[in-house]
Amino acid sequence: MDAARTHVWKPLLHQLAAGSFDTHAEEIEYLAQARWNHFKFRLGSLVGVDRQQKTLQLAASYDEAGREITPAQQLSYDTLVIAVGSQTNDFGTPGAAEHTIKLDSPQAAKRFNDRLINACIRAQTVPRIAGSGRLTVAIVGGGATGVELAAELHAAARVLASYGFDHIHPEKDLQIVLVEASPRLLVQLPERLSEAAMRELRKLAIEVHTNEKVVEVTADGLKMASGKVVSSSITVWAAGVKAADFYAPSEQV
Repeated sequence: MDAARTHVWKPLLHQLAAGSFDTHAEEIEYLAQARWNHFKFRLGSLVGVDRQQKTLQLAASYDEAGREITPAQQLSYDTLVIAVGSQTNDFGTPGAAEHTIKLDSPQAAKRFNDRLINACIRAQTVPRIAGSGRLTVAIVGGGATGVELAAELHAAARVLASYGFDHIHPEKDLQIVLVEASPRLLVQLPERLSEAAMRELRKLAIEVHTNEKVVEVTADGLKMASGKVVSSSITVWAAGVKAADFYAPSEQV
């Protein structure tokens, strides 16, 4: 069972956000997989587990117009395997929930891409004075997702400029800022790889801030513990992971 009808491998979401990835070519349709591999698929979000009775509670599902697709359900099981992965952890940073996009789902990645394209269309429709009204994308988190998204966005900007956005200069009109609280990028990897990633990002004119902890996110940018402020038009939070919310202790789980 799953809350969505299709699955996209999460490490590819940065490509979807940048617009360099076709979800229809890569997504897995659960109903088709069930037919081909002899299992049953049920659409719905898991909202409860009763381990004594060995039952699952699924929430009702709805379409984009609010019409019910499937009602709330209860399913029985003999053996239960929960494989829902992780979700982004903003550590309760003030403003992060309201003012950032977290790349936890294809829908979030698509929302980011829509905002990016809309900003480009706005700039194309109302040409700006050189150097004014620059579009800044701030990425919080210098792990694999943050680094890959920064590089992918730089490549995507050059593609956008060649598709009729003649008032947009990819280097002058799009600024990409990457912020990491640790002393270096990609802290899970050897230091030599962190240094290599930093060199490549600098070649792409991506602004990188290490040793900078974000303490507040506003509609206009980021505030650091050091007092530094980074302005941003769109902010992506790609720092930290946590378990799904329903793992929190309760009487049923």
